[in-house]
Amino acid sequence: MDSELRALAGQVIVAGYPAGEPPEAIRRRLGAQALAGVILFKRNLEGLSPLEVARHVAAIAAATSGPAPLVAVDQEGGRVERLKSPVLELPPMRVLGDRDDPALTRRAGRVLGEQLAALGFTVDFAPVLDVDTNPENPVIGDRSFGADPEKVARHGLAFASGLADAGLLACGKHFPGHGDTASDSHFDLPSLPHDMARLEAVELVPFRAAAGVVGSIMTAHIVFEALDPDRPATLSKRVITGLLRETLGYDGLIVSDDLEMKAIADHFSTGQAAVEAIAAGCDVLLICKTVALVDEAVEALAAEAAHDPAFADRLREAAGPVHAARARLRCAPVTDADALARLFASPSAASLREALG
Repeated sequence: MDSELRALAGQVIVAGYPAGEPPEAIRRRLGAQALAGVILFKRNLEGLSPLEVARHVAAIAAATSGPAPLVAVDQEGGRVERLKSPVLELPPMRVLGDRDDPALTRRAGRVLGEQLAALGFTVDFAPVLDVDTNPENPVIGDRSFGADPEKVARHGLAFASGLADAGLLACGKHFPGHGDTASDSHFDLPSLPHDMARLEAVELVPFRAAAGVVGSIMTAHIVFEALDPDRPATLSKRVITGLLRETLGYDGLIVSDDLEMKAIADHFSTGQAAVEAIAAGCDVLLICKTVALVDEAVEALAAEAAHDPAFADRLREAAGPVHAARARLRCAPVTDADALARLFASPSAASLREALG
């Protein structure tokens, strides 16, 4: 198989890895321009000082050929924070929604973004754009700005704009909406029976508003029966291309949620899921822990591209904006302890903490 196709396949994947330094397989892919970037979790960051985090990211950047890698983190606030103090620890986004001060929400995104950028991160997988309409939802809850679709849109766009002010790529999630599920797609494949009128009135409101504002959107591993009863949204061309791209007019990056989550992994191999997600219209695939599954996805994508010219074109179409985003975003970790300390203790951070109470 063509090594160029393998490299192209890797250019749409953001990979996670176990605790510690990136394994040699990840470094090798970064150096061969065969990986879009990495995502770091608590297991990679726990116990590290800000300086050590910055040096960790600097080593990733140094190992990368071509444009800077995407270096991503889930730093939402509340219970989803991979980095702890002295990095700004925001309250759950529900608190900001309840305050209903979009200027404060944008300020929170900007101050957090400035700190993440100083550590070398280029992508924050935030904010949650799900509308929290189900009190039995085990995974969204106070991660959402609330139960009012317009409020979620208002504050989601404000937070994303704050991150963008700081030079980060924001990511609204989880399209077309994870707020009314009673199960968690980390462990099950949820299904929602809502008709299109309900989706238009509730779930889709924040995502429609995100077009032209939020730089990337993450998909949900949920079956939406009115849209595609046979495929989770991540793998559905009707949902990703038909609804998000064509109907809502979204032109930013489309990122799959982690393909290792059980909603996908219990029903599809990683290779099959990777092919179907790209065919559906995703641009970036998250494979968040198992390095061997990155290899599986690359081989499946390259094999499909080798025998299907239309799929090869779709793979190139996905890789193009990923490459452009990498070239645009600035991975510039600050490896000076005093400079980092000043940033984390800056007047803007202190006044934000005071404003948040």
